[in-house]
Amino acid sequence: MRDAVIVDAVRTAVGKGKPGGALSGVHPVDLSAHVLGALAERNGLDPGAVDDVIWGCVSQVGEQAGSIGRYAVLAAGWPEHVPGLTVDRQCGSSQQAVHQAAAGVIAGQYDIAVAGGVESMSRVPMGSSRVRGELGEPFGPLVAERYDHFRFNQGIGAEMIAEEFGLSREELDQHALDSHARAARAVDEGRFKGQITPVTVTDADGGTRVFDTDEGIRRGGTLEALGGLTTPFKENGVVSAGNASQISDGSAALLITTSEIAARNGWTPLARFHTGTVTGVDPITMLKGPIPATQKVLERSGLALADIGAFEINEAFASVSLGWQRQLGADYALLNPNGGAMALGHPLGGSGARLMTTLVHHMKDNGIRYGLQSMCEGGGMANATVLELL
Repeated sequence: MRDAVIVDAVRTAVGKGKPGGALSGVHPVDLSAHVLGALAERNGLDPGAVDDVIWGCVSQVGEQAGSIGRYAVLAAGWPEHVPGLTVDRQCGSSQQAVHQAAAGVIAGQYDIAVAGGVESMSRVPMGSSRVRGELGEPFGPLVAERYDHFRFNQGIGAEMIAEEFGLSREELDQHALDSHARAARAVDEGRFKGQITPVTVTDADGGTRVFDTDEGIRRGGTLEALGGLTTPFKENGVVSAGNASQISDGSAALLITTSEIAARNGWTPLARFHTGTVTGVDPITMLKGPIPATQKVLERSGLALADIGAFEINEAFASVSLGWQRQLGADYALLNPNGGAMALGHPLGGSGARLMTTLVHHMKDNGIRYGLQSMCEGGGMANATVLELL
């Protein structure tokens, strides 16, 4: 039987997704090409041997339109016969890309595949691809009627989750502070060096520099400072910019093949793709998906929560990851041990691959046998993945 293994995983450092952000001057196609090139160089990979590049991207418009996965292949200088596919499962797009690459490898449709994703939120702002129609939203009259014309909004959903799980403003703000502290510690201890490929960027003054450290990490934050931020989604609410993910630019890629083909190429895989699932939840709260997705992937894998040594649950909002932890009873110390999207950033279509890159390297560095990743997705969905260290 064929398996699917992750040979390597690489990412850019994550830049702030605004004009002047470290990666804001890099076209998203070129940013994608950069991680593809780094992946090939790090592993002595012949790009011509790649059967497909599966690329996640959410705002597929403007500079990210026209199947950015295909243009990334061409920009990387890879042979023209190597195809590229772009997928959109909202914030989980590049995690879904990994699932599709692994499934293709296991089925025998691919021998070698690359999965990953990108988002340049400084150049293609969030929501740019939303085509407004009769109701002012892309989901149409029938969906609006089914959900009583509720205006789908992730921020409101995050507030609803906080209320459902009884999460206070102080608890959410403390979760955000923990995320930044863990990310800062990871940087200081060099934990990200083996997974980040530096990018040479041009600053506003025309000078160049090497960008290799996640730009959104804030040090020395306090509960008092975070508590002073407004709650834009609900008057006297609990969700603020300080306890939500950051708008970001970034890209990541993973090399996926079988154990046999890896050995033939002299590659030592990092981990095996153990189990992958996806599920749907209601599109109103929409962000609770990681809870049933985790339950589903554990059931299918035959593992228990206690078997998992590290969890990467995307911090779209503090109420999402903290609500997940409270509901399932996972060890808080094992949740996003190197910080999450509140500190590192959330480049939408690239986030799933970024989380998996961070997870698999953390497993390798610490001898952790099983790791689990899940993330909420717009429209009320969630992917979940279990990896096994090799």
